[in-house]
Amino acid sequence: MSPVTIDDVEAAAERLAGTDIVQRTPVERSRSLSERCGADVRLKMEHLQRTGSFKTRGAYNAISLAIDGSGAERDEPAIERVVAASAGNHAQGVALAAADAGIDATIVMPEAAPAAKIEATRAYGAEVVLRGSAFPEAMAHARTLTDDPGTRFVHAFDDPDVVAGQGTLGLEVIDQVPDADTVLVPVGGGGLAGGVATAVKARSPETRVVGVQTEGSSTLSESLAAGELVTRDEPDTIADGIATGGLSDLTFGLLKEHLDGVVVVSDDDVANAILLLLERAKQMVEGAGATAAAALLNDDALDELDLAGETVVPLLCGGNIDVTTLKEVVTHALVERDQLIELSVRIDDTPGTMGEIATLIGGERANIRTVRHERSRPDLPVGDADLVFEVETNGPAHVDRVLSAVREAGYEVEWTTQEE
Repeated sequence: MSPVTIDDVEAAAERLAGTDIVQRTPVERSRSLSERCGADVRLKMEHLQRTGSFKTRGAYNAISLAIDGSGAERDEPAIERVVAASAGNHAQGVALAAADAGIDATIVMPEAAPAAKIEATRAYGAEVVLRGSAFPEAMAHARTLTDDPGTRFVHAFDDPDVVAGQGTLGLEVIDQVPDADTVLVPVGGGGLAGGVATAVKARSPETRVVGVQTEGSSTLSESLAAGELVTRDEPDTIADGIATGGLSDLTFGLLKEHLDGVVVVSDDDVANAILLLLERAKQMVEGAGATAAAALLNDDALDELDLAGETVVPLLCGGNIDVTTLKEVVTHALVERDQLIELSVRIDDTPGTMGEIATLIGGERANIRTVRHERSRPDLPVGDADLVFEVETNGPAHVDRVLSAVREAGYEVEWTTQEE
């Protein structure tokens, strides 16, 4: 018998219906993504949960069952405290569910976890311990904190009660989009994908459920190819919420049983998805939350999925993006669109020259972000220097006007960030 069944998921849904800390999140059509892949794309806006993530579903279900003694760890004494390890979103879900239940929570997070997620977890009342450079190290330390009687470890995905809670998201999808042909779900440890696939396949067997991972954390596709669990000690992806380093026997078994396939996308695809959702859908979504939508921007994934004419539901499962990551994504996009460029201007190193060139650039209504004065390059003749300007423009045509203005004034200028 499967460790997580549709009966478990439906019971979790009834349990969650009795609390106001988990919401029924909306579904909205994306015209931009629909046009991109020739399908009817409906975005499941799970990032609009109170904690910004689906994780509260599983945490609340597991903690509620543990308190009344009917959960996966039925032989344990009544709990007074929970411990968890998390890259960020599970931390907030556990912290909020524990606070709602009136018990203490200790969460171990990687030292590199986004500051916003750390502070949010503390704000929900949990004690936060930072340990290790990646999730596996945080997990190992958290395991050492569970020896006291009355302490329950709430695993982010290797826990049937957590997986059943996450599966309630699948019930909502089928209820809201009963004609869904394909559901796209991001995969880290597999708790969300395992729960959603269990629910969707029970309610709508003809609906495909496809997992999406990034190249730097593609442990599901590698495990399926190897026929056994494959792990990574330090997964490398901007989608930190799915950088777990691997699945568990529980989730791997569920995914082998219920998942219809898995596709892999790049971090660039995820960054582009974050930006598209921000600009077109007006939704702020983190890397892990944008991973499912990223599959619709990857040509190889689209060829493999063959979505033309289908109704497709990508799960936007998290909205807790770190400001630093958002800045990197926006900067990358500006450079790619030629809206943030670097110009190197060779000059006679005399007073007033920098101001003259700055006036030329400003005269074309381009904004100078920074400027460097390079005098020590080995190829520079004596008395010459390079002025390196970082300039904001409106795009390629604007760049051409700026270059022309500087060159017509007699200066040698090179656009150093232009792609070959």
